[in-house]
Amino acid sequence: MKKNNLPVPPSLILLMGVISISFSSIFIKWSMAPASILGMYRLLFTVVILLPFLPWKQINLVLKDMNKKDWFLLIISGLFLGLHFLFWMDSFKYTTVASSMILTTLEPVFVMIGAYFIFKEKTNFIGILSILIAISGSIIIASGDISLSSAALYGDLLSILGTLAVAVHMIAGQDLCRKIPPSIYSFFVFLIGGLVLFIYNIINNVSLTNYAANDWWIFILLALIPNIFGHALFNWLLKYVDATTISMSILGEPIGAIILAYFLLGEATTLAQIIGGLLAIIGVSMFLKYKSASDIDINKEAMDIQSPK
Repeated sequence: MKKNNLPVPPSLILLMGVISISFSSIFIKWSMAPASILGMYRLLFTVVILLPFLPWKQINLVLKDMNKKDWFLLIISGLFLGLHFLFWMDSFKYTTVASSMILTTLEPVFVMIGAYFIFKEKTNFIGILSILIAISGSIIIASGDISLSSAALYGDLLSILGTLAVAVHMIAGQDLCRKIPPSIYSFFVFLIGGLVLFIYNIINNVSLTNYAANDWWIFILLALIPNIFGHALFNWLLKYVDATTISMSILGEPIGAIILAYFLLGEATTLAQIIGGLLAIIGVSMFLKYKSASDIDINKEAMDIQSPK
């Protein structure tokens, strides 16, 4: 835990952030707009909200320092963020909030697998065990949804594709986040992702404006509550709380979403979703704790090497 200079306990802000991002799936379920439109306006409206708070003088310096590889990674990161919203938001048309949200917790697992093949980052037995537990949970959820309908299974597949897409987005931005300030990186990634979905809508002749007033309010709420009061709040909180604490807190999102879906949408949770969800969250929790311990060990070794004997 980092030094706390906040006037309120960080746990209260974390709770507010978790509740905010938990509303994302509810807003999606309440809208009749296509997933590509929901994702596009969520990203582009967030860009508009961020505009007054950007360090404009610093942006010029950052853009000048970026090379071709940096631009390539930035575009890939934005592209796959757009694809994440396209697949994940569309999953709610076919499957339940519980199934879709629990499957998204596999994101750290997919990031680790990608890092193994791309960056040769290795793991040990505990890391592999945690991944197997998390994946077994998702298999139980999928097997339970087969009994509901083939559409539910298709929705699960879309959720997994969305999770894979956001994992690629995270891997592509891994090095960029060390070079570019988070606010600037987020702005450009949101902008690129929104433009990708804009192009998708134009190519597929999806209407950009023909939506009810209720949908337009949901577009704004998706940008304001889950993005600004959720993810942006977590980024700001990194100044006071370590990243692992925030990652563990975000695992509360599917739990919050499931509770909200029960009271606001009338969606009950099946036994397979409960068992599979518990296994997925336990597995990912184990992985995050293992990853945190590994990072601490690596930092200690680096300090030992650098310190004079």
